[in-house]
Amino acid sequence: METVRSCGCKGIRSCLLCETEHKIVKPNLKTHFEKCSSYVYCPNCDKSWPGWDADLYKNHPYHQGTAIEFPGVYIKLDFLNPWEINSLKNALEKIPWEVSQSGRRKQNFGPKCNFKKRKLQLGSFDGFPKSTQFVQQKFCQVPMLNNFQTVEQCTLEYDPLRGASIDPHIDDCWIWGERIVTVNVMGNSVLTMSPYHGPDTKYNLESVAEYSTILEGFEFDTNDKNESNKDIVVRLPMPEGSLMILYDSARYKWEHCVLREDITSKRICLAYRELTPPYLCTSTNNEIVKELLKRASVFQ
Repeated sequence: METVRSCGCKGIRSCLLCETEHKIVKPNLKTHFEKCSSYVYCPNCDKSWPGWDADLYKNHPYHQGTAIEFPGVYIKLDFLNPWEINSLKNALEKIPWEVSQSGRRKQNFGPKCNFKKRKLQLGSFDGFPKSTQFVQQKFCQVPMLNNFQTVEQCTLEYDPLRGASIDPHIDDCWIWGERIVTVNVMGNSVLTMSPYHGPDTKYNLESVAEYSTILEGFEFDTNDKNESNKDIVVRLPMPEGSLMILYDSARYKWEHCVLREDITSKRICLAYRELTPPYLCTSTNNEIVKELLKRASVFQ
């Protein structure tokens, strides 16, 4: 739908406001996913157990059914303590918000990227908010984030009154690196994972084969099309204060989304991105990378 919408939605993206105003019918992803075999990932035992309700992980160690492996996800519960959560809530509300699509608002700190044309511009990016610096400093407590160099920090607010959500997708693979990091600041929610079966040209997935991993013990297998997982969804709990990292097959072979039905209260999260090894190392990018990393080291 090309109609200009004041809510911020464009194209196929929609929220409750524009769906009501413009009589847009949005496919119900939850209904579709509930027809599949669903599993809930447990951060305590690193296995996924049959079920839909993400709170099933709280049953640990008394799970029921037969578990499956779901490699490529790391969740640290209580990454933020209550004082840190409250501090972030107050600090983020003092930063101007921009309208975004699908019932969300955002605060974006990082370069401007054109994923289709593979172009990056530094634009007005001149560093991150000082009030959020402690979050990045805490990354050193997580071995999986060793040498993680943040080049983008994006705050996202999900409003249940607007039917906020985000459709299934894989974060771009030309520019954004191997670890996709999310810190859930406010509100409990769920990330729903579904196997991707599309072409490697989408999401710039063909770029993955161009470089070797910086994660020890990790191997790429871009030929695996997940046919055995065709009718499976995996639900990843995102409780308030938790940190989540997607990498390996969860990063490249599964799409992730946030269902409207899983936003039952206002949710605020911080998303962090690093650069791919090729972009960091390509000589033609040397100057822009140097300047980007310089600006990304500033907190003000």
